[in-house]
Amino acid sequence: MSLDKAIQHGKEHRKEWHDSRAFDRTCRNHGDCPSCQMRRQYKNIKRRDAADATWEDLEKEDEEDDA
Repeated sequence: MSLDKAIQHGKEHRKEWHDSRAFDRTCRNHGDCPSCQMRRQYKNIKRRDAADATWEDLEKEDEEDDA
């Protein structure tokens, strides 16, 4: 059954895209939209920031020990 025929007979159950997803393909699931990427990767970004801060502290301690 083609998509047009399925829509005509009420067999199509897929939902339409809403908001910015309707006209911007990069804003859909796993897209490259910057705001969507930030929302999707929030946990990983926080972990990376914490690891960077820990690494900087270790480097400072190492420099102090050398002095």
